[in-house]
Amino acid sequence: MRTSLVFRTLAVIVALALPAFLRAQFQDPTPEELKMTDDPKSPGAAAVYLNVEEIANDPNHYQTFYARIKVLQEKGKELATVELPYLHGNTKITDIKARTIHSDGTVIPLVGKPEDLLFFKKGGKDGELQVNRKVFTLPSVEVGSILEYRYQLDYGDNEYSSPTWEVQRPYFVHKAHYLFTPFKAFLPGSQNMTSMYLTDDRGRTLNNLIWWSKLPTGVTVTSDAGGHHNVDVTDIPPAPDEEWMPPIRSLLYKVEFYYKSETNAANFWADEAKLWSKDVDHFAESSKAIKEAVAGLIAPTDSDLDKAKKLYVAVQALDNTDYSRKKTESELKQLKIKTAKHAQDTWEQKSGSSEDIAMLYLAMLRAAGLNANALKVVDREQGIFDPSYMSLSQLDDTIVLLNTGGTEIGLDPGEKMCPFKTLSWRHSLASGLRQGGGEKSMVTSPGQSYADNKTLRTGDITLDAQGAITGTLRFVMTGQEALHWRQLSLRNDIDEVKKKFDHSLESQVPDGVDAHLDHFLGLDDPNFNLVAVINVHGNLGTATSKRLLLPGFFFETRGGHPFVNQEKRMEPVDMHYDEQVSDQIVYHLPAGLTVEGAPPDTKIPWTGHAVYATKAVVAPNQITIARQLSRAFTIAKPEEYNDLRAFYQKVAGADQQQLVLTTSTAAKGN
Repeated sequence: MRTSLVFRTLAVIVALALPAFLRAQFQDPTPEELKMTDDPKSPGAAAVYLNVEEIANDPNHYQTFYARIKVLQEKGKELATVELPYLHGNTKITDIKARTIHSDGTVIPLVGKPEDLLFFKKGGKDGELQVNRKVFTLPSVEVGSILEYRYQLDYGDNEYSSPTWEVQRPYFVHKAHYLFTPFKAFLPGSQNMTSMYLTDDRGRTLNNLIWWSKLPTGVTVTSDAGGHHNVDVTDIPPAPDEEWMPPIRSLLYKVEFYYKSETNAANFWADEAKLWSKDVDHFAESSKAIKEAVAGLIAPTDSDLDKAKKLYVAVQALDNTDYSRKKTESELKQLKIKTAKHAQDTWEQKSGSSEDIAMLYLAMLRAAGLNANALKVVDREQGIFDPSYMSLSQLDDTIVLLNTGGTEIGLDPGEKMCPFKTLSWRHSLASGLRQGGGEKSMVTSPGQSYADNKTLRTGDITLDAQGAITGTLRFVMTGQEALHWRQLSLRNDIDEVKKKFDHSLESQVPDGVDAHLDHFLGLDDPNFNLVAVINVHGNLGTATSKRLLLPGFFFETRGGHPFVNQEKRMEPVDMHYDEQVSDQIVYHLPAGLTVEGAPPDTKIPWTGHAVYATKAVVAPNQITIARQLSRAFTIAKPEEYNDLRAFYQKVAGADQQQLVLTTSTAAKGN
């Protein structure tokens, strides 16, 4: 008899919160735990986990979780609110027990029922996916309290779910124990003999239990004679928290169990690539309707690039449901919108998800006679692809590779407002599977140049003798910065976008200066630069009896330089994309003020990676100060960190220079 899996979906969802579970009884705190006000193993921590225990039992169809937490500072009280995601309809959270123990030993139990809230709901080709969450808050939590809770997740008698153990957490863990009892067929002894077997969503028999782990040195997954798998750990440091890290999910200590038909990673990915490519070809198969649509959009005399661009514009114009308001089930029925099973469905409905639209674009390129293939990549904002972990669920999104004139171009039609021949940074330098690669189907998507992502910040500012300013700034954005604001405008009204833009300006303009967005130009058209027109006023300078002192570089006065204050680095640096930021501020000076000193012309290189340059030009009654930082790297390894930090320290030092203006009477007196 075959039986099904509550497979990776739930594990991935729960991995964002508390992704594994265990049965444990409450225990009395020790006098030392009650009196604890700080933890010498994690000095200054807002909280620490005293115990974590998780058990997964597939024969009995449950997973349980237990935790004891010591609150040491006010911030640690946030752990009193617990959210437990679960897959609606397949699983349920039961047996929630919780209590708060004050430092004097007083026990306050949790009473009442937890809230049951919708987490998210999404339709797909395999049906609707709905995730709910149970939410409860432990009572009467104080600094010094111990929080203790446990719960159980149950799933159906014919469903199985191999666990994900998140060994590393936001706070220090003193002790943790993990135990997994797999499906009966993987246990020794005649009492475990069964005619049941597991299959995946393609009907393949899953006859191997495999685990992928990232654990501290000396810690391994152990298996006992009864077929149970264990991990015991002590003194686990909190999750890393460094500037510009890769996605945290990819850095943490964890163990992932899964049932597979393959035991070899190379064979697994070869098989998955073939099956995935076959699915892509089926969905993107050209139909009469697609061919007719393509013929109406392009001309026979168009070049390959012109054809590709016209088709790109056409699919970008469709309703991308990942950016528009989600329609209710009744609205979908009324509009006769169904889950797309072929590219033709998306075109006829003029609506689809990012994935649907990317696949439609692939179908249309092929119908136009162009050489194009799909590339399924990891979303770099969510994770890092690891081929040793045998799960296609690592790969999130589809982009399209167009081969024309011997050049392969990456295209991102599923990213609303993404310009032609541009990839969202989340999909550039992203690993995944490509079609048509044969044995080399595992590839990395094209990267970006700093020339692709430019921001030019200019200012025309009038200054008075006391340092008060009025004027206008203009931000001209191309590439990723423009894409960010355009996509934000799809999900918010213009007033909310302006509010968020003003908030971003707060960290860019000097203290004492108010900056407010007046309007955007080109917000609705990704084929043009995005321009933000900003009004500024306030007080910029510090006046003395003889001089007026101003910051040398208008946008750098807040000192927000990365890496300067972090001496050592454990994790790689991921700055998302290469970019160039150029500033040019023109100060109009009042009568009686002249330039005594300005930032000198400077050039600071980090060879092969970045360059910083400044220049000041003095003219009658005005001075223009220019600054440019070009960064030609996206990822830096920890061993490169010393050079990276040294570069940014030099930049920070150069940005501290002042513009000194002298009154005419003071100049004559000197």
